[in-house]
Amino acid sequence: MIHEPSWAWTTLFLLGAYHGINPAMGWLFAVALGLQKQNSRAVWQSLLPIATGHVLAISVVILVAALAGAVLPLSVMKVCVVVVLLGFGVYRIVGKSHPHWGGMQVGFRDLTIWSFLMAFAHGAGFMLLPVLLGMSAMGGTHDMQAMNSSGIGVQLLAITIHTFGFLVVTGVIAWVVYKWVGLSLLRKAWLNLDLVWAVALIATAGVTLLFS
Repeated sequence: MIHEPSWAWTTLFLLGAYHGINPAMGWLFAVALGLQKQNSRAVWQSLLPIATGHVLAISVVILVAALAGAVLPLSVMKVCVVVVLLGFGVYRIVGKSHPHWGGMQVGFRDLTIWSFLMAFAHGAGFMLLPVLLGMSAMGGTHDMQAMNSSGIGVQLLAITIHTFGFLVVTGVIAWVVYKWVGLSLLRKAWLNLDLVWAVALIATAGVTLLFS
């Protein structure tokens, strides 16, 4: 695992950080729960279920990709990833709604499910696949064996690094907004991160196809 290219680990961390910037992926919910309960601990406590849902969404995608990679060549897997990335990118541009959940009075299970749905709806796990595919290709494999039994350690480390980047940024933003800024900021300055994310998905699909 330590011989994997440094660009791959850096990219995985940065993707996690970018996910953390998006308010729909968790920090907005953490701030809202903190303000609702008037307790800063609620902000930090919410990070565990948020991270759990995020990890589950990513793990499902990687598991399906690994199972498919057992019977499909790398070139076919890359085309499949490109199609999925393009599909999610177009969906993020055309679709106007997110998965809804009832109210803010939620527990660990509810917040985990919400995080899972949001991460999956935004195609978070699919953004990791081009990196893992690139690592497999650089390792000299042509049939996705690096994403199967011999690559379990790499997959776990990839998820860990990605989640660490996600948690760091989510936690910092949630705490800063809760403690000093407040939700009023969102009424004054708002970046359409859904559009940015959609463009990133489509761009990643193009890069993946280009280097296929």
